[in-house]
Formats: sequence, structure tokens, C-alpha cells
Amino acid sequence: MEKIIKIDTVDMYNKMRGVETLNPLITIIDLSKAQAMPAQTFHSGLYGIYLKELQCGELRYGRNTYDYQEGTLIFVAPGQILGVQPNVTKFEPKGWALLFHPDLIKGTLLGKHMQDYTFFSYESNEALHLSEKERKFVLECFENIENEISQNIDKHSKTLITSNIELFLNYSVRFYDRQFITRDNANKGIIERFENILNDYFLSEKPLTIGFPSVAWCAAQLNLSANYFGDLIKKETGISPQEYIQSKVIDLAKEKIFDIEKSIGQIAYSLGFKYPQHFTRLFKQKTGMSPLEYRSLN
Repeated sequence: MEKIIKIDTVDMYNKMRGVETLNPLITIIDLSKAQAMPAQTFHSGLYGIYLKELQCGELRYGRNTYDYQEGTLIFVAPGQILGVQPNVTKFEPKGWALLFHPDLIKGTLLGKHMQDYTFFSYESNEALHLSEKERKFVLECFENIENEISQNIDKHSKTLITSNIELFLNYSVRFYDRQFITRDNANKGIIERFENILNDYFLSEKPLTIGFPSVAWCAAQLNLSANYFGDLIKKETGISPQEYIQSKVIDLAKEKIFDIEKSIGQIAYSLGFKYPQHFTRLFKQKTGMSPLEYRSLN
């Protein structure tokens, strides 16, 4: 079995890259001045943000190997598995890496809503591709963070560093919104495929054998991470994937309810509900009446 190296501290990562540790909780590295990572698999306990400015295929992220394009930004949450592939073409790396320990943001405003930055759980093929203007702004943010890290640590350091990180992340949200818009045609294709997946699901025996389709299951069918899928559907339709699935189920239920030969319980089971009362509750929530009251309209 392949040995997995744990990277639990900023200092450990810095030593691998051959750079000095200026702050035990955060580092920012000019990759052109750092040592290459060894060909190993790593379990990272750090938040990582990587700006790659030269195509390279050395990094394995999660299950995938990703050939970064110029101006690609990727976000990695603690607990992710990273790997450097052996026997890759040698190159002079160019770009930046920003890594920080979760302890850096504990007790800060950023720490209270870090979970809102869902792109830390995106897959590598869902990375952010920056425009030239966006890339320059990212570099300015990194420079500001680097300048603050270089200062002597005092009572203001944590607040100023985390504030700069938060500013950068908020702009990253904007840049991702732009990417969703500029890839509108591709996104509409995903919506259509999502609809087809649901249609096929409810025409099959899956509701009886698997149950109600989950957002994670639908995302996996589209080869997307659950968070990226959720953000994309929300931006394209105005509702969450869970709400989209529920609306689909209610539309199907309205058709089935008028088949008086089937009980409400049978209809509920055919739609993937484990308990008929859950179906009744959702139906009333969405339509304002119970399934039996709706049936009486016929």
C-alpha cells in the first residue's frame, strides 16, 4: 500500500519546499524559488490555494490528475489527499502557493463563515480559470498577504492577515460567478442532463430500490462535486438542486395522484419515499393541500 505523508503544520510544508517559516500558521510561496515536492501522496491538514502560471501535469488532486492551464486557481480544504506524480517532465514551476492552518482563522470573522466558500470542496476539473485582469488582482492580494506575513508578529497580525484572506476569497466568489456566466452554454447542457437523469431515474426501479435521489448521487452522475453542482444549479435556476428534485417529484406526484387505483402510500413508495407521511408533508408544503385533497379536485 502506498505510504501517505501527513502535512499537519505550515513549517512541515515549508521544509519540503525549502523555504523559511515566517509565521507558524500561514505561508505564501513563490513556486519559482521553491524546491519541487517529492513524488509522494500527502494528506494535508492545511487550507491550500494554488495559482499556477505554467502548464504542468505533476499534481494529483483527489482522484484526478490535473494539467493546470496558465492562470488557474485551485482551492484545497484540510483533509484532502494530494499527490505528486513520479516520472513527469521536468519544468521550472511558476506561480504561487498560499497555505494556512485552520487555527489561523479560529475566532475570526472569516472562521465563522469559512464553510460558505464552497469552492474549497470542488474537484480539480472545476478549478477557477482567471482572466488576465483577475490574475493581476490575485497577485496583488498575495503580495499584500506576503507583506503582512513578513512583518513582526503582533496583536494586529491575525486580524490583518485573515482580513486580507477574506477579501481575496470574496473576490474569488465573484470570479467564479463570472466563470459560471461565461460557461453558460455548457451549464445549460448540465441542466438538461440533470433533467434527463431525473426522468430516467423515475422511469426505472431505482426509487423502489435506492429511494429518493440525493444531490450527491445526481452530481456523481454528472462527474461533478456536490458543492460545484449545487452552486451551478442555484446560479442557473435560482433554486437549490434539492429544491429542483423536490419540484420534479411533486410534478410527477400530481400525475400519479389522479390514478385512483393506487393508494397515496403506493405513490409515495414509487417516488422513492421511505415513509408515506414524508411524501404527504412535502406535497402539502409545496401545493398547500394534502395528496387526498388534491385528488378530490379531479
